[in-house]
Amino acid sequence: MENNSTGMIHKYKLNGYNIVLDVNSGGVHVVDNLTYDLLDHVEPPFDDECSEEVIKAMDIFYKPEEVKSCYKEIKELYDEGILFSSDDYEKFAEMSVASPIKAMCLNIAHDCNLRCEYCFASTGDFGKGRKLMTFETGKKAIDFLLERSTNRENLELDFFGGEPLMNFDVVKQIVEYARSKEAEYGKKFRFTITTNGMLLTDDKIDFINKEMSNVVLSIDGRKEITDKLRKTVSGKGCYDIILPKFQKLVKERGDKEYYARGTFTKYNLDFSEDVFSLYEAGFDQISVEPVVGDSSEPYALTESELPQIFMEYERLAKRILESRKAGKKFNFFHFMIDLDQGPCAIKRLRGCGCGNEYVAITPDGDIYPCHQFVGIDEYKMGNVDEGTFNNEIKQAFSKTHIYTKPDCRRCWAKFYCSGGCNANNYQYSGDIHNAHRLSCQLEKKRLECAIMLKVAEHEED
Repeated sequence: MENNSTGMIHKYKLNGYNIVLDVNSGGVHVVDNLTYDLLDHVEPPFDDECSEEVIKAMDIFYKPEEVKSCYKEIKELYDEGILFSSDDYEKFAEMSVASPIKAMCLNIAHDCNLRCEYCFASTGDFGKGRKLMTFETGKKAIDFLLERSTNRENLELDFFGGEPLMNFDVVKQIVEYARSKEAEYGKKFRFTITTNGMLLTDDKIDFINKEMSNVVLSIDGRKEITDKLRKTVSGKGCYDIILPKFQKLVKERGDKEYYARGTFTKYNLDFSEDVFSLYEAGFDQISVEPVVGDSSEPYALTESELPQIFMEYERLAKRILESRKAGKKFNFFHFMIDLDQGPCAIKRLRGCGCGNEYVAITPDGDIYPCHQFVGIDEYKMGNVDEGTFNNEIKQAFSKTHIYTKPDCRRCWAKFYCSGGCNANNYQYSGDIHNAHRLSCQLEKKRLECAIMLKVAEHEED
């Protein structure tokens, strides 16, 4: 339900709860059936008394006195700014300015030793030819980040590919160089690496666990799913090779961050099985994400699969609740949500910061807004080897937010997804300001499940 002048709510039923989200405040209300049904018939501006028309519309199931009393309660919540609260965020959006660059993705290797069917990076080379980043280019990338971060103390650096372990010596050199600059510049680097695990050795595990603040372990889930989609160059599955290596890394990692990152496609619409397979394999930080791809691909998710996917997300949420009650707890990345504090206003409006606070660097030194824009010449921002940088593109991304995206400003989920992935919007909808419909629908269902889990958690407490 939406009223542009005052506010917006979103209501839904899930797992026995009647949930009402006040979109602008972020307030979550669990209500009775009467309140839930009455909200279908009323919206601001509220008269002092409930109209006879509304009372008549409700009298099949509810007594007039009950409806009148409930109406007054809803009006009180509105008067207090708790329900149908006003949107105070657009004024912040109008003040959006370019920010220092604080995070960088280093595509350390445009090559890979797997041939994953759904790979957005064209099996590792992003359509630009297989190559590895040199230490010199990596060094210049670090210098670029140090200079462009201005007064930001904490910097994020992601080692990505392709497969970063194919260029691990340069990874180590770059880490050493970045660390050597921390005191001089008054900075602190936080490193992440994403790996398919094929080249993991004890020495690499030791280095990763020492230097990387976070590790992303690419494994799709069950053996049959992983082996179907994530094949070696020779066409064989990789599950039996990577699983024990990942288990060793996690066991030795202690309490440092990691997550096992899976995917689901048309081939595993029962993806809750993959989530629990990963849990049973020893992982308690899990992400299983939908593959966004061209609808002509055999693995691609389409809108026709949405009803089944929605049911599976609900099934997964209920299974997670049951597991918690049984003392088996794990984090599922897409159901993690903060209803108490939330991100700052700008984060709610702009999301990930791609092209503004965050850039990606290729082995050739080319600069892109993020790793998913790599290879799209229109969005090439410059080159660290040549010392070039297009501030106009950066400015454009800094002013890209939910209020520049027509579908987003009218959406109940806007402050959680912050306009979605700009790269997906561009690649599948033709414009970073046009929301990718399929991704939106998936995100909204995940949010509904995440909010329900928070409600259940609160009731348990």
